[in-house]
Amino acid sequence: MRNGPVLLFDGVCNFCNSIVNFLIKQDKKGTISYGSLQSEAGQQILQHFRLPADSFESVVYIKDGKTYQKSDAAIAIARDLGGVWKLAVLAKFIPRRVRDALYEWIARNRYKWFGKKDQCMIPSPEVRRRFID
Repeated sequence: MRNGPVLLFDGVCNFCNSIVNFLIKQDKKGTISYGSLQSEAGQQILQHFRLPADSFESVVYIKDGKTYQKSDAAIAIARDLGGVWKLAVLAKFIPRRVRDALYEWIARNRYKWFGKKDQCMIPSPEVRRRFID
């Protein structure tokens, strides 16, 4: 696994792909690596952390050997982006149960609202280096 944080996401989800494209632009230092939950590398990472390898309802953010899922992942990512995004840590004051309920509602409806691809996204060559193999 690469050094630095890794974000695993649903590679066929249009909404998830849009979020990843947004994060790539915001992460000016290029510290976050990305991978599809469905990819071989993503599956290996999930197995390594003993996470379900057949459920793609949550992103998985891995940093310093710790995994974050659902709203905790979103908050950790925003914190790591720095700048104004750090304000997302204020969401920690909202009980996790409430934050995750909102996250799960969006996750359940993401294909209906945003659609999905037949295959995982193929990043451009300049972005490809930020993806795990």
